Amino acid sequence: MKSDKYQRYIYWGVTAFIVLALLVVFVFTIKEMEKVKAGFRMLFHILAPITYGAVLAYLLAPIYNRVRDMVVFAAGGSKMSGKGREALGCLLATAVSVIVLLVVVVGLTSMLLPQLWDSVKGLVESLPANIYNQQLKLEQLLANNPDLEAIVMEYYNMAVLKLQSWLSSDVVPRFSNMGKIFGFISGVSSGIFSALNILKNILIGIIVMVYLLNMKEKLLTQTKMILYGIFPLKIANKVLDEGRYVHKVFGGFIIGKLLDSLIIGILCFVLLNFMRMPYVLIVSVIVGVTNVIPFFGPFIGAIPSAFLILLDSPIKCLWFLGFILLLQQFDGNILGPKILGDSTGLSSFWVLFSILLFGGLFGFVGMIIGVPTFAVFYKLFTELVTWLLEKKKLSADLGKYENLNYIDEENRTYIEK
Repeated sequence: MKSDKYQRYIYWGVTAFIVLALLVVFVFTIKEMEKVKAGFRMLFHILAPITYGAVLAYLLAPIYNRVRDMVVFAAGGSKMSGKGREALGCLLATAVSVIVLLVVVVGLTSMLLPQLWDSVKGLVESLPANIYNQQLKLEQLLANNPDLEAIVMEYYNMAVLKLQSWLSSDVVPRFSNMGKIFGFISGVSSGIFSALNILKNILIGIIVMVYLLNMKEKLLTQTKMILYGIFPLKIANKVLDEGRYVHKVFGGFIIGKLLDSLIIGILCFVLLNFMRMPYVLIVSVIVGVTNVIPFFGPFIGAIPSAFLILLDSPIKCLWFLGFILLLQQFDGNILGPKILGDSTGLSSFWVLFSILLFGGLFGFVGMIIGVPTFAVFYKLFTELVTWLLEKKKLSADLGKYENLNYIDEENRTYIEK
């Protein structure tokens, strides 16, 4: 009896210590947010190759698994042993995964980079003439209303200055650096250190990807052993169950969103070519990349794209905005649900909330992973509330609380308004 009493005291003491430690960490994180962010950025920079390899392995795992299983099945009638068939399957699956990765990266780079460079270069060269022509058109259109003309021209000039600054100080130098990096192989000496650093990260990332693809079952097995060794059976089973849910949400959402954005980018390229729009490739890339961001993506991509087209033709800009609206409706109501389904289970409000929260904390990456991450926390919190209600012998049915006034304390009946 005395031993049980001491164990209870120890349990509550350890619990209080953990809660206090978490509270201290939370307060420190809020107070020193910039330092914490800087620390995470430095850690991410150090572990960048590992991160790249893990992401690539996660994305290529379905291809790897399919090829490996096909090879093992096809070699089933041979005289090879089970381990031999498994080794052959892993070898061929690894080779196919690396080839697919290289084909996608090299193919997209060789197709997109030169055309994007030509589009940006042409945009910068024609920008002064386009700005001057649009300024004349606006002045002619608003000639009868000097006050409105002054307001419109003020905002127009501000937008033009920001665009010129962005193109000259950010976009063009970035493409110039890319040109140096990819020209390194053919003997360009400028930018050699940055090129080597990028090549180092890419090569290490691919090596990490290969290791993770071939070790993922073993790593998962070791993780299960650790969980069951440290935690009680009930908690270990729960952790594994939640891990499967995390994999389902992240895998379904991120891979589905990448596929959805690729289709939208291709559709945008084909249809804008048919409509004879200017800057088709760069606009399609902007629309496709920003479409990865849920909810805000189409609008984020439409704003700079529309302004680029506006510099060429205001009428085409209006047609483009109408086209983007129709494309967004097609994606949101037909294509997106077909590919993604209800992968997160979140309402539109919580999708918006998660994008704003994680986007503010982690930038562009946060806007992409915010929805599935918040979906996991939402499910865990829902299960916690359900467990607490059931512990109090109360209903976890949401409908019971819709018109609830109070719950009778004696017989626990639900009194409605």
